[in-house]
Amino acid sequence: MSEPVRAAHFVRSFEHGLAVIRAFDAEHPERTLSEVARTCDLTRAAARRLLLTLVDLGYVRQDGRTFRLTARVLELGYSYLSSFSLPQIAEPHLERLVERTRESSSLCVLDGDDVVYVARVPARRIMTAAITVGTRFPAHATSVGRVILAHLPDEELQARLARADLRPLTARTIVSARALRAELDRVRRQGYALVDQELEEGLRSIAAPVRDRGGEVVAAVNIPVHVSRNSLASVRRDLLPPLLAAVAGIETDLGLSTGRGRAASPGTGTHR
Repeated sequence: MSEPVRAAHFVRSFEHGLAVIRAFDAEHPERTLSEVARTCDLTRAAARRLLLTLVDLGYVRQDGRTFRLTARVLELGYSYLSSFSLPQIAEPHLERLVERTRESSSLCVLDGDDVVYVARVPARRIMTAAITVGTRFPAHATSVGRVILAHLPDEELQARLARADLRPLTARTIVSARALRAELDRVRRQGYALVDQELEEGLRSIAAPVRDRGGEVVAAVNIPVHVSRNSLASVRRDLLPPLLAAVAGIETDLGLSTGRGRAASPGTGTHR
């Protein structure tokens, strides 16, 4: 696969440095030099220089043959979160939503082909997945992702679908661009998305869009539930109304018109 054509201003060494940071994750909190080089498709010499530079800057710690990120990398995301008022505005509404439904709730935004969690209030129960602020999932298989994708301008959505890697995450995941477009059209009409075990077996999730001052969808709020506790009918009946109320509260606090663009009332539409 050929590399994309980069502009003259593009600094490849900076790209490689960011790739080294992203090489560490929950499944790989520690890596050796060889592992970083292989993961980032770098020579050992290049990977070594980048890792040692990050060590000097305090973003990486070396322990013998292994390397690990330090807490200082949180500074890279803090600037974004501190300048983005929506998570702070949304959090009290998420807290009330969780108190009312006794289910976890999160606020997510679209970043590339993924959704990123920017605010989260967990329920007081053991969950199968450890989701925190900064967690990413493929947008096409999530309720929050579909809500945001459904409200993109048609030209942008078509371009995204043309290049999307619609990999199956479960046996239920939509992997056809045509089928996904049809689902997104339905989500847009009804004003919310309900995804049934497409991201993870046993997990259902419902989401509604959050609009900015101009009426554009900039984020989404979700409620994920386990199939053993909630049927599709109970999700629509019991969780959708408080979800829409929470979103309306967020939009009110943002100074928005909550009625603008609301496509349907609870209980309308059909679901997978």
